[in-house]
Amino acid sequence: MEELLDPGLGQVRVFLMHDDNKPRKLKYNLGPDNVGRRLLTFGGAYSNHIRAVAEAGRRHGIETIGVIRGEEHLPLNPSLAYAEACGMTLTYLDRTSYRLKHTEEVQARLRARWGEDVAILPEGGSNAAAVRGCAELPGEIGVPYDVVCCPVGTGGTLAGISAGLPEGKRALGFAVLKGAGFLSGEVARLQREAYGRTWPNWEVNLDYHFGGYARTTPALDRFIAKYQVEGIYVAKMLYGILDLAGKGAFAPGTRIVAVVTGQPSTPVDE
Repeated sequence: MEELLDPGLGQVRVFLMHDDNKPRKLKYNLGPDNVGRRLLTFGGAYSNHIRAVAEAGRRHGIETIGVIRGEEHLPLNPSLAYAEACGMTLTYLDRTSYRLKHTEEVQARLRARWGEDVAILPEGGSNAAAVRGCAELPGEIGVPYDVVCCPVGTGGTLAGISAGLPEGKRALGFAVLKGAGFLSGEVARLQREAYGRTWPNWEVNLDYHFGGYARTTPALDRFIAKYQVEGIYVAKMLYGILDLAGKGAFAPGTRIVAVVTGQPSTPVDE
């Protein structure tokens, strides 16, 4: 774990914890009960989640199906080529249907094609099993801390971190999506599904999305170049932490652990 050194932090200390949350989300989704089953999940053409599921399926001997948003484009991009090389079957869903992928109608069509026994994992992998995997993260933090920060796309990582925090600690998530007010409800829903309760020790900050998912601004571009960090998730979180620290949002002496999640190698289409 390394400390982020910046004069703008004042008396706030920030420690970077490099942690790929994809294996955490998949740990209990790919347990012994799923061996021999088909696992179907969703993602965009450059989805790291699709890559992670394909690789995990190969490793655990589980057949995987990736439902990709939009039309097929050949040759496959490196992300989808890697997923296919891992044995994942790729199929495509038009954008209108993709927006309705969570509905019973669309899922019934998928089950009719791929079998009633197919296990359907949501986009981004955020479900109750994923929350339980992410809840193990706080127990692996090796420095004293007060706050754990993470980027938020679907809410599963934040839901799990919050559930795993010791008493007196809190979690702060930075939404990477524009119009992400729904995420607070999603985090609470995921905690209830995983544990039958919610925790009051977390919040989602909506002010640092920089225009939306995979969007940027000149200020964010300069920040990414200065700190050499991934831009879709991590840069937005770190920019938010530094900005809030400069505004006095954290008490002097606050120790923050910023979770640097898995880094997409290619920008994801929105």
